[in-house]
Amino acid sequence: MAEVGAHLTAAPAGEERPSVFEAVAQDSLMAAVKPALQHLVKVLAESNPARYGFLWRWFDEIYVLLDLLLQQHYLARCSASFSENFYSMKRIPMGSGRQRPLATAGLPKRHHWKSLLLLVLVPYLKGKLEKVVSSLREEDEYSIHPPSSSWKRFYRAFLAAYPYVNMTWEGWFLIQQLCYILGKAEHHSPMLKLAGVRLVRLTAEDIQALEKKWAESTSCQTYSFTSRVQSALRRALGAIAVSLSTGLSVSVFFLQFLDWWYSSENQETIKSLTALPTPPPPVHLDHEPSSAVLPSLKSVCPLCRKVRVNATALATSGFVFCYRCAHGFVKAHQRCPVTGYATELQHLVKLYSPES
Repeated sequence: MAEVGAHLTAAPAGEERPSVFEAVAQDSLMAAVKPALQHLVKVLAESNPARYGFLWRWFDEIYVLLDLLLQQHYLARCSASFSENFYSMKRIPMGSGRQRPLATAGLPKRHHWKSLLLLVLVPYLKGKLEKVVSSLREEDEYSIHPPSSSWKRFYRAFLAAYPYVNMTWEGWFLIQQLCYILGKAEHHSPMLKLAGVRLVRLTAEDIQALEKKWAESTSCQTYSFTSRVQSALRRALGAIAVSLSTGLSVSVFFLQFLDWWYSSENQETIKSLTALPTPPPPVHLDHEPSSAVLPSLKSVCPLCRKVRVNATALATSGFVFCYRCAHGFVKAHQRCPVTGYATELQHLVKLYSPES
C-alpha cells in the first residue's frame, strides 16, 4: 500500500468541532454492537454446543482480537476509529494549531498506539472486571468461604469499594462531557485526553485524499518477492478489516435493534411472544430405578447424603441439593447430578423455607 505524505489544510476550528451528539453517538455505536453480537453467538452456541460452544466461552477474547484488527486498520488509514470514521470524524494530535493534517497522513506513532490501546484494551479490561465482581458477589451471597478466611475479608472489601470506584469512573466521563458542552474542554471523553488527540470533522480534502489513497493502494505493483509477500499480507489484513467494517456498517442498525429488543425493558414482551409449554418431567427416571441416586427422605441431599444445608434447586431439572454440593458439582461437570441435563451456575436457585 502506497503511503501518502502528511499534507496540511487550514479550516475554521468552529466548523470542524463535532457536536456532543455526534461524539456521544459514535461512542454508543460500538457499545451497542458488542451485546448484539454476543447474543447471536449465544444463540449459535445453544443450537450446537459441540461446534460453536468455543465461540461463547472465548467470546471476549475473539471480540477483542477482531476489534484490535478493525481499529488498527482505521487508525492507520483514516486517523480515526471505526465508529469515528462512520460519523465522518478523525483524530488529530493536540497542539496542532489551526492547520490540520489530512486523514491519510495518520497519527504520530505515540498517539497511534496510545489510541489503539485505549480503544481496545480499556473496554476489554473493564468488562472482565465487571464479570469478576459479579462472580464474587454470587459467591459472597451464598457464603462459600469460611467467615474467618482472609480471602473473604479481602474480596468483601473489594466488593464494598467497587461501586465507589465505578461511580468515580462514570462521573469522570460525565464531567468531561459537561465541560465539552459548555466549551470548557476540547475532548468529550477522558480517553481522548489520555491519548493526546481530539476529534474534528472530515473536510472535503480529507475525503478526496482517502479516495485517492484507496485507488493508489489497489493499483500499486511491487516487484521484489519480499515486497510482494508484505503487500499480500497487508492486503489480506486490510480485506478482513474492510469486510468487518462493511458488515458492521450494513448491519449496525439491525444490531442496535437486537440490543434494544433483548434489553431488560422488553423481556416481558418477549416471554409473552415466545413462551413455550412447560416440558414434561424427565422420562428416563420412570424407566430406571432412582433409589440408587435419590435418597428416600426428601430432606436429604442426593450428593452428600446428609440433611440439606442452604437448599438450592437446579432450574434445569428441579432437584434440590445443598448449595455447596450443587455448586461444586455443576462447576466441575456442567450438568445435573441426577438427570444429566446440561446445567450452568446461573441455573442454581436459592430456596427459602417459611421458617427463615
